[in-house]
Amino acid sequence: MNSAKQTSSTKTLAQNLAAYGASEAAAKLSRLFVVVAVAHRLDPVQIGLAAAALAAADILKALTENGVIQRIIAAPDSVLAATCAAAHRIFWVWCGGLFALQASVAGALWMLGGNLTVSLLILILAAEYLFMPGGLVQAGLAMRAGKMKRTAAIAGSQVVIANAMAVALALIWPSALALILPRLLTAPYWLIAMRRLHPWQRAPQVRPAALRPFVSYGGAVLGVEIVKALRMQADKLIVGLVLGTEALGIYFMAFNAGLSIASSFSVAFATVLFPHLCAAQDRAHALRNSIIMSLGLITPAVLAQALLAPVYVPLLLGQTWAEHAPVVSILCLAAIPTLLWTSAAGWLRAQDQPQKEFAVTALLTTALVANTILMAPHGLLAIATGYTAVTFAVLGLASIPALSFAFSRPLIRV
Repeated sequence: MNSAKQTSSTKTLAQNLAAYGASEAAAKLSRLFVVVAVAHRLDPVQIGLAAAALAAADILKALTENGVIQRIIAAPDSVLAATCAAAHRIFWVWCGGLFALQASVAGALWMLGGNLTVSLLILILAAEYLFMPGGLVQAGLAMRAGKMKRTAAIAGSQVVIANAMAVALALIWPSALALILPRLLTAPYWLIAMRRLHPWQRAPQVRPAALRPFVSYGGAVLGVEIVKALRMQADKLIVGLVLGTEALGIYFMAFNAGLSIASSFSVAFATVLFPHLCAAQDRAHALRNSIIMSLGLITPAVLAQALLAPVYVPLLLGQTWAEHAPVVSILCLAAIPTLLWTSAAGWLRAQDQPQKEFAVTALLTTALVANTILMAPHGLLAIATGYTAVTFAVLGLASIPALSFAFSRPLIRV
């Protein structure tokens, strides 16, 4: 009986991962057209301006990952209505505050003598928050109901549409705005699609759940996501400050060419792993299968991508980018420990221990920022080499408890 349930659970994980993986693959393949169009139509300075705005906005956007959707997914049926009512309130207050915060950041940057173009781009990206709260409860309920394939399709199609818009803008009006405006223009599509996927309205008679569980759980999750965003974006901001906008544009393109596809798989994997582990009767078995499945799928692809970078970088981006192929190759390899840590972090969240995930993420971010500062005078290749080495060391060691939990005892089948 247990064996049959475990097989069914693994099959469900594989199906959900395939759905989100296909969604992310479609998104990244369409992103490839953006990278090619941008490489041929925009100069590195324009790319650097857009990269600076995106980096700043993505750090702030990490504040949307406050653990509230996870509370909806994991809530017992008896308190689901109250949980959703509380979540609805939180989302509206939170997203409204984030819009005001990002608009203030854009204004402060301009008043302090920052680049006007970057300030305007950050302000445009802030408007995305106005569309989010109306569909977030529905998104959480859809994932709870097992509609992972359809939520994946919505997320993937939104990115594909945005990327198609970006290509068109890059060809018609080559500017940094081509990388920014599509994110705002596709926000209404996501909102409408999510509300249709799982209709929900708050019942006036339902009393919202207490905020304390959201705060105690969400505080650590929020900290993790903020630090994770800093990990992904702080190096770009430092490169821009130390080496200039042109170097930032080159590094941004190398990062997208190197880690883009693998990181998208990591995002897909993290999305489906948490509900899978929460529902699993044998969590060790579920974690073991998840690790084997994810690394088995992504490691060969990462190695191939790293080896073939000298071929596809000049072919896709143009011969002027060929000298940066080694940077792409090295950054590719960082995807392997990142994916292993995704499994470990999902296990910690399912064990209600996001504080440990926060500690590891903070350590990695600090180490990567230090690496970027120390290696910047030696060039982009040195930064990329240090980035990958630090990622392997920190995340490899941090994943040992999860690996021990998953593999230390023999699998018992009944």
